[in-house]
Amino acid sequence: MAESKQLTLPITGMYCANCVSTIERNLQKVEGVQEALVNLSSERAVVRFDPARARLEDLIARVVRAGYNVAVGEAEFVLKRLSDDNDARRLEGVLLRLEGVREAHVNYASERARVRYVPTVVAQSEIRAAIGRAGFEALELGGEAEDAEALAREKETRRQAHLLRVGVILTVPLFALSMAMDLGLVPLLSAHTGWARYLMWALATPVQFYVGWQYYEGAFKAIRNGSANMDVLIALGSSTAYFYSIPAALGLIHGHVYFETAAVIITLIRLGKYLESRAKGRTSEAIKKLMGLRAKTAKIMRLGEEVEVPVEEVAVGDIVLARPGEKIPVDGIVVEGRSSVDESMLTGEALPVEKAPGSAVVGATLNKMGMLRFEATKVGKETALAQIVRLVEDAQASKAPIQKLVDQVSAIFVPIVILIAAATFAGWYFLAPPIEGQGTRAMIHMVAVLVIACPCAMGLATPTAVMVGTGRGAELGVLFRNSEALERLGRVNTVLLDKTGTVTRGQPAVTDVIVRAGSALDPDRLLWLAASLEQGSEHPLGEAVWAGATARGFELASPSGFRAEAGLGVTGDVEGHKIAVGNVRMMKAMGLSLDGMESAVSKLQSEAKTAMLVAVRDRVEGIVAVADTVKDGSAEAIAQLNWLGVQVAMISGDNSQTAHAIAKRVDIQTVFAEVLPEGKIREVERLQTAATPGARRQVVAMVGDGVNDAPALAKADVGIAIGTGTDVAMAAAPVTLMSGDLRGVPRAILLSRRTLQTIRQNLFWAFFYNVILIPAAALGFLSPVLAAAAMALSSVFVVTNSLRLRKVRLGVAETGTA
Repeated sequence: MAESKQLTLPITGMYCANCVSTIERNLQKVEGVQEALVNLSSERAVVRFDPARARLEDLIARVVRAGYNVAVGEAEFVLKRLSDDNDARRLEGVLLRLEGVREAHVNYASERARVRYVPTVVAQSEIRAAIGRAGFEALELGGEAEDAEALAREKETRRQAHLLRVGVILTVPLFALSMAMDLGLVPLLSAHTGWARYLMWALATPVQFYVGWQYYEGAFKAIRNGSANMDVLIALGSSTAYFYSIPAALGLIHGHVYFETAAVIITLIRLGKYLESRAKGRTSEAIKKLMGLRAKTAKIMRLGEEVEVPVEEVAVGDIVLARPGEKIPVDGIVVEGRSSVDESMLTGEALPVEKAPGSAVVGATLNKMGMLRFEATKVGKETALAQIVRLVEDAQASKAPIQKLVDQVSAIFVPIVILIAAATFAGWYFLAPPIEGQGTRAMIHMVAVLVIACPCAMGLATPTAVMVGTGRGAELGVLFRNSEALERLGRVNTVLLDKTGTVTRGQPAVTDVIVRAGSALDPDRLLWLAASLEQGSEHPLGEAVWAGATARGFELASPSGFRAEAGLGVTGDVEGHKIAVGNVRMMKAMGLSLDGMESAVSKLQSEAKTAMLVAVRDRVEGIVAVADTVKDGSAEAIAQLNWLGVQVAMISGDNSQTAHAIAKRVDIQTVFAEVLPEGKIREVERLQTAATPGARRQVVAMVGDGVNDAPALAKADVGIAIGTGTDVAMAAAPVTLMSGDLRGVPRAILLSRRTLQTIRQNLFWAFFYNVILIPAAALGFLSPVLAAAAMALSSVFVVTNSLRLRKVRLGVAETGTA
């Protein structure tokens, strides 16, 4: 199978669901294209193709042929080291060979390069790097790389705003003049005044062919491509009213002129599209906010000196400095310094995270307290933030399963509307009771049908909600790889949680320190002695003991005569005291009595804790208990899932006693213990086939760390990987929680349900609007002007309804009232 490549193209000129199908169909006609997905809300096309058979230029040419354009950015570079005009021509060739560069002009005299490029394919930093590789230097850039697409769209929005202003300036007096004539408000104006009709004709013509030219152009290209879109309906409706009015104005036929109807239709729809584009721009604010988190510059060490460079110039291995209050520019590992870092912008967690030598830091997070020096490990497109942005963009570009029905309806929507409009004209002309102006009445009702139909609302219903939902998820530390996962997660009724690393922390910690009755030692002294001895141990339980003492601020003594007894414990001397730390078997082997501590050992073991007995000078003085502790928020997360009506089960490879003890602590009733990794798949299958009380198949979400649980994550209906921002690229599951907090699971489910609810509301409105108002227009209950106003507002309603998801609160406190 040929190797495939994927590119994203920013499209301009899309207005309705038919635009989506038209562009997809045209892109798929390019030889070598394997898949083309177009998103109306984000106005982007994601194309997967064989690079040996198709080129970017072929894809762009096909988009243009279909009647649309690809947004391009412009950048200007001031150059250094150009020797002569041959250098300028050579550099032009280098730039033009870069994929994504549409035009490149290098001027030797002014030492400037002007480049037009597709911002989703090539970045300004890559263009500057290519200039450097060619042996030249770009001293400065004209504009921010991430703003190129936004600037191109802003230019298009300004053009639309200009056309709207022209339409309003001409349509308002035209409409006022028409009303004055119809109502006889001014004696000089009547329906039979010739000069007034000519004036209306003069005012309507620029609206029809300047303000509305885009609809003619779009209709022509749609028909040429064998499809019909919203442009066809608007062009037909407004042209019918306009061209009917010309012979009436010239006195060739007897009847009213409808120039104002044609102009109002175009202007109102132009207004609706302008408001819609403004609203659609806000659906991608989450992505813009994420991209805005990036640091622009970085302080790095070069030849022993601190220098400030653009963040694009940071290389892997550079030592980067981050002072208090500064953003961490790239991902790395701390080599010097201690601080707390605010990672809430990426993980959604409010509490700062402590950093010390060896800790991982993530680009775009905020250094709060101390100075950090760290080694850059990931830069550019490899940073966690860049991966997050890419994941969210991919999710927004994908199609939810529910969208397939909408696409099927949209494909036949416009032809059906044209048939209904023709039937409306025929019905009113041939079947309605005859009146004077029978043809005029039939024509007006036909125009109302043409302009009331709105495929845009249907086309925007799903993608706008998905865009806002996935963006809101990213703000909360929940990443969806595709919109199918977003849709499916809302239907989950069973959640299977892996124990280690998901419900628990995945690493042992000291939980209890107990001294025997009558002992001369207090708990702190007992722990200090045990931890001082365990400094020499490499066993995870021993490490947990000395780590627990260190966390309490104890300064430990150095042990001597340290000896480890495999499967039993350790012995040695601490400040002249003979110390032994180990299990019951070790104490019995040493001939030591437990001094009545058997019950305490049994109780700790029943709680899934490992009891480590501590003997001082051949007498058992107490117990240090170690266990894999439950994460903060795990019990709360399970309570939230139960409140949401989701069944919760836990799966673990640990023994039954330990697994049930952990489950009891967080109130999980169903436990699968002593399950090997390959056995987890069988448990997922068993849950999926178990019918619920309503005889419905279980929709199962598996939650794990994404490594050992990968097969089960893939088998579940929805896999949810628990990880951190630095592990985003490794997550194999369709949903990733960037923090390790289990409360992200009910948060993700609730967000999915809210998004699904919004999609259903949008689709209900879109279908209800068309099903009710198209017949109403056909039956003569709506004038063309009211129909145009309703059509313009319908898609605005759908987009603004989706935007409500930006404000949805999914915090812990809301679970009782959500």
